[in-house]
Amino acid sequence: MRDLTSIMTKHRTNQLMSIAAAALLLGACADKRGGPIPYNVSDFGAPDAPTIVPLEQGYRIAPLDTLTVKVFKMPDLSGDYEVDLTGQISMPLIGEIGAVELTTAELDKRLTQKLGERYLENPDVSVGVKSSTRRSVTVDGAVTKAGSFPISGSLTLMQAVANAGGTSPEANARRVAVFRQINGKRQAAAFDLASIRRGEVEDPAIFAGDIIVVDGSSIKAVQKQILNNLPILSIFRPF
Repeated sequence: MRDLTSIMTKHRTNQLMSIAAAALLLGACADKRGGPIPYNVSDFGAPDAPTIVPLEQGYRIAPLDTLTVKVFKMPDLSGDYEVDLTGQISMPLIGEIGAVELTTAELDKRLTQKLGERYLENPDVSVGVKSSTRRSVTVDGAVTKAGSFPISGSLTLMQAVANAGGTSPEANARRVAVFRQINGKRQAAAFDLASIRRGEVEDPAIFAGDIIVVDGSSIKAVQKQILNNLPILSIFRPF
């Protein structure tokens, strides 16, 4: 009986050691470069100069802006909506609606039309911008505190991620994407933050309006889809 117990204990220990080894191997595989967004991009220059105008004077909605939509007498439709990286907002009843590069008046008209087609009679819709990313840097994905941060003076990628509390435990620091408006088109480049931290590569400059997404197991589905599925040729051509 004692020999049987000893054998079972040894077998259980071997099982645990195998599981631990597999977990370490999976972790090592996850923390690596990858995806279609290119690294070591030589022409990822400064963004277009921002046009500083008050939001109420023709402001055009940008990805990751937060919009406040009010539909008269429809509290289930009213609320705050975030524009995703593809430029869409998702609302009850009507689903995904393109919002990026529209003014609030143009989006108001589009939502009124969509709601009036099938669901409401003469809907009364108003759209406002609760927070804008054009005058700040947005850090999202696998970071401790995602959000938009006002920018004043020079800023680097490592500093921008530090403003968001640093990377979270599930982050892949070797795969960080920066989205930027250049020559009127949205472009992207990937950076290896782990190498930047070790001083092996240059810490790139970050500008107002940039959107930084740190890859990791907990990032939003839409961000994961963009990081994984955008065709390689579309990244440094306008998209």
